Formats: sequence, structure tokens, C-alpha cells
Amino acid sequence: MKIGIMGGTFDPIHIGHLVAAETVREALDLDEVWFMPSHIPPHKAEAGFSSDERLRMVELAISEQPAFRTLDIELRRGGVSYSADTMETLTGQYPDDDFHFIIGTDMVNYLPKWERIEDLAKMTRFAAVGRAGYVLDRSVLPEALVEVIDHVDMPQLEISSTEIRERLKDGRSARYLVPDKVYDYLQRSENHAT
Repeated sequence: MKIGIMGGTFDPIHIGHLVAAETVREALDLDEVWFMPSHIPPHKAEAGFSSDERLRMVELAISEQPAFRTLDIELRRGGVSYSADTMETLTGQYPDDDFHFIIGTDMVNYLPKWERIEDLAKMTRFAAVGRAGYVLDRSVLPEALVEVIDHVDMPQLEISSTEIRERLKDGRSARYLVPDKVYDYLQRSENHAT
């Protein structure tokens, strides 16, 4: 199978995440996209919502797309979530599958700084999603990385999980920024993340 990997804190998951996943699934003819909430990402502070809450919101968000699936591998492992460790586990469990790690074009230039990026580039391709007309700056990347990056155009949606948490904290609505089931979950939640 061809599998997209959509990692992130999903704090909370929003429609931008879903549009990116569906756009890549379609463009690269992927069989499935696996959403993997990270426990503690190496490049961010601790999440506002708990691991259980973030996992539940991802499950709700993807429940109506049969090609989307949730994996809690990084949440169960705990600690800092490094993509190379996760992909090592997945390629060991699914040696016949082809993986495509979905990232934003804004993250491409940071790839050389990722933990064990050389190993990761041997285990997966990267699907860099971003605005039409984006040109990969090959001068900042090692050739081995350039060869495993596919650019996928997607509509630009300026939505961030941080903005959503701030709206919730201020008592404002996050309707239409998150899927309806996630919005309902957030409305029922007693503790809006800060």
C-alpha cells in the first residue's frame, strides 16, 4: 500500500490538516493516510490539550473518511516524538508499504535539522504541501533529500491550532475552523486548552 503519514500535535486538529491530508491522498494516489498525534514534538512546547483529548479529536475529525486512520504509536511511546523513530517502527511492521510523510512547505528547509534525517529519508518520501507556484530551494537541502520530496499544491487556509486555542480561551467560536464533530466535542469540553 501507499500510505501518507500525517504527524502533528493536532492541538486541536483543524480543517487545514484535513484538507492537506486529502489533497496529498488524491495527488499521490495514496491508499490511506494515517494521522499520528505526537506526544511531545521536538520543536514545540507541551500541548494545550491532553494526549487523550487530542487523540479523541483526531478520531472524530477523520471518522467519515474511510481512507483515514488514527495511530497512537507516539502517544503510547511517550517522550519526545522523533519521526525517524516512528518510521523505523512502522517500516519494521509494514515492510511492503511505501510511506509518504506529509509536511508543509514551510518545514522543508528545516528537514536537514531533523533528528536522524538521513535515516528518515531512506524510509519515506516527503509530500510537501503548500501554495501553487512554490519552488523548492534546492540550495539549502542535501541532494539525498531533494530526491525524496514531492511538492503538492493545495488551497491556502490560514488556520492554526494556536489561534483556535486562543479563540476558545477568549470565549469566541471555533466553528468552521474545525470539523463539526470536533467543534461539538470542544463545546462539551470543560477544560478548553490554553
